Amino acid sequence: MTAPVAIITGGGTGIGAATARTLRIEGWDVVICGRRMEPLQAVADETGAVPVCADAASTADLDRLVAAALDRFGRIDGLVLNAGIVRPSPVGALADEDWDAMVRTNLTGPFRLIRAALPSLIATRGAIVGVSSAASLRATQDIAGYNATKAGLNMLIQSVAVDYGPQGIRANAVCPGWTRTEMADMEMGEYGEGLGLDAEGAYARATSFVPSRRPASADEVSEVIAWLLSGKASYVNAALIPVDGGMIATDPGALAMDPRVSFGPA
Repeated sequence: MTAPVAIITGGGTGIGAATARTLRIEGWDVVICGRRMEPLQAVADETGAVPVCADAASTADLDRLVAAALDRFGRIDGLVLNAGIVRPSPVGALADEDWDAMVRTNLTGPFRLIRAALPSLIATRGAIVGVSSAASLRATQDIAGYNATKAGLNMLIQSVAVDYGPQGIRANAVCPGWTRTEMADMEMGEYGEGLGLDAEGAYARATSFVPSRRPASADEVSEVIAWLLSGKASYVNAALIPVDGGMIATDPGALAMDPRVSFGPA
């Protein structure tokens, strides 16, 4: 039996690398891409995935990525749209170049990769998973461009499901909350520095009002992605699935009543 084939963008680190490991264990052939060959090669050496150095914001690179997967394996059964960037800023201070960079990577890149891979995905009745964010479902302070582009990714995914579901395509998105990745570790380091906390303390503080009281591991997110790509999720389509420990279910208004919260002078 021919193994199914998945392309994973942003496959050299974090959730992308974890998904490559999970899919390889489950018998998939995997093509990973990213802008830096060194981390891609490390994942390839560990898992047997095929590394392709490609920028998820470049149409030419994405076309080359799809061609490389087809040349190597002759088919594409799954896409994992994991590449993403954040440029922190509220709207009033957000520079044009930062907005444009987030749109290119977080929204236009996924659109172009889906478009390039669609003929093969239709032929295999394949599946697409967008790696979105809890910030696409609830606006997070000071990352307006990230919020907006990840919300746009959600609607792109649902539009693909509506347009191509009759041809057998399934398209869904996962919306992680805080997840232990290399990028999040850096953010926690910066966040904790001003509070006198190490990374562990910063993660604990950042997730202190999340019902699960901890961040996710990248493997926990990858397991949901792998399930969505599999036949076990054969009737799941156009879904936006929070993988956030219950974070977006909490009521901000109830925080004032939490005994752990104290208020200074008004």
